[in-house]
Amino acid sequence: MTVLTWPSELPKPDRDGYQRQIDDPRLGRSRDAGPAGWRRRWSSVTKSVSLTIDVDRSRKAVFDRFYEEDADFGSNLIWMPDPTTDGWPLLASDGRPLLLPDGTPILMAARWLCLFGKEPPRETVRGIRFRISFSVTVMP
Repeated sequence: MTVLTWPSELPKPDRDGYQRQIDDPRLGRSRDAGPAGWRRRWSSVTKSVSLTIDVDRSRKAVFDRFYEEDADFGSNLIWMPDPTTDGWPLLASDGRPLLLPDGTPILMAARWLCLFGKEPPRETVRGIRFRISFSVTVMP
């Protein structure tokens, strides 16, 4: 099985639409008395992440084709750059960016193996641009 790669033509997700939640791996246990208890249901924990991108008409077409045709309406696994890490400068312990000898900052790279979330993507129009909201489930 081939894992798809997030199209490089699409921009990084916006900061204001980012939201992440760890999917609860616990199973509640009821007791005869006292507070309810918990036990682990599974050992690997996925994360649900909500994202938005702001795109022009041509990039909207790239997203639509990727979601509908390449990812088969979100049912195929994809490799996606981690928007919280990928492309951000690597920092020293005092917060300064680490630089190469020519002064170029060293950038971090990270990617997620993920699936599109339960809800299909939603879009709104803002003038001549499109705001696409979607969620992904990041695999452990």
